[in-house]
Amino acid sequence: MATHGTTPPPPPGQRRGGCLSSLLVLAVILGLAYGASTYFDDKDSSPSASPSSGGDKTSSWNVGDCGGPDPDDAPDGYRAVDCGDSGATFKALAVMEASILPDAIQCPAGTDLIIQVKISFGSGGDKSGGIPSKTVCGRNLKGDHPGDAGAGGGQLVKGDCVTGTAQEVPCAQAAGSGYKVLGLVKDAKECPSGTTEPMRLTLAIGRPYDVICAAKA
Repeated sequence: MATHGTTPPPPPGQRRGGCLSSLLVLAVILGLAYGASTYFDDKDSSPSASPSSGGDKTSSWNVGDCGGPDPDDAPDGYRAVDCGDSGATFKALAVMEASILPDAIQCPAGTDLIIQVKISFGSGGDKSGGIPSKTVCGRNLKGDHPGDAGAGGGQLVKGDCVTGTAQEVPCAQAAGSGYKVLGLVKDAKECPSGTTEPMRLTLAIGRPYDVICAAKA
């Protein structure tokens, strides 16, 4: 069974006693805090949602709520809007807890867009920052649905298609050279009958599966 995207682990760090050990611990804590801050402020890592006009919607997203692009936070910002509003472009299929580990969020099948909702404090007006509070799994109200099984977008789900290097592609392009996803499991022994190509993935903390159970498309 091939392993896809495997990278060698970094060499173990060396620890010393006394004050140096305390300094190393402090450095690690500061490093983690900086990394978390960078993650929270990186708009390119995932779209963000901001409060709608007239109230703070970030803490009260529910299944069935709608949202659309936020003109004050273009091009990746979104805001909650009424489903009858002309600016509504998606509806929430699920509302989940936020996570600093992107792979730990597994939205339901049919999710076209995954938006991280953030709560900002103060009146600085910088919508690129904030603390992640919720994850909204959205489905487009109109147009294509890249999150549907086999469509080639969204998160990988059963029924999607992948290349020999485990990259998702539309099933319409996979005939003869690609593979159909039969299941997503932690261990290859759990793959369903019909699996001919169990693809073991590089370890990712929080991801609910480590193996793609696949067969020729």
